[in-house]
Amino acid sequence: MSPRVETSTPANTPRPIGPYNHIAKVGEFITIGGTAGVNPATGELAGPDAYSQTRQILDSFMIMLESVGSDLGHVIHINVFLKDMQDFENMNRAYIEKMGDHRPARTVIGVNELPKPGVMLTMNLTAVVKDAD
Repeated sequence: MSPRVETSTPANTPRPIGPYNHIAKVGEFITIGGTAGVNPATGELAGPDAYSQTRQILDSFMIMLESVGSDLGHVIHINVFLKDMQDFENMNRAYIEKMGDHRPARTVIGVNELPKPGVMLTMNLTAVVKDAD
């Protein structure tokens, strides 16, 4: 019997723009798909810049991870898809503020285009549940 895949999108996070859920969990492993800096209360971007969008993405990740028994301190790897590498420092500034001293593996990829107009970056991640320690 193969492990069960549980998928979900918490109500207080941005709605997916396609036919998917943000979270997939198998046992102690969690993946969160591409997430943009959209404020779930308004459905609008958290701001026009990489700094405010990064903060919103990580706020959404905190809510998503909490919903499946984890937190930012249990993130294993984050992918960042950045439209303009000149935004690298602003993304990093918000990233450090939200991630604190936790430094999981990370990959930053420059992309030409993202599906939602005005989006400066998206991120996805892999994490484990808290009780997997």
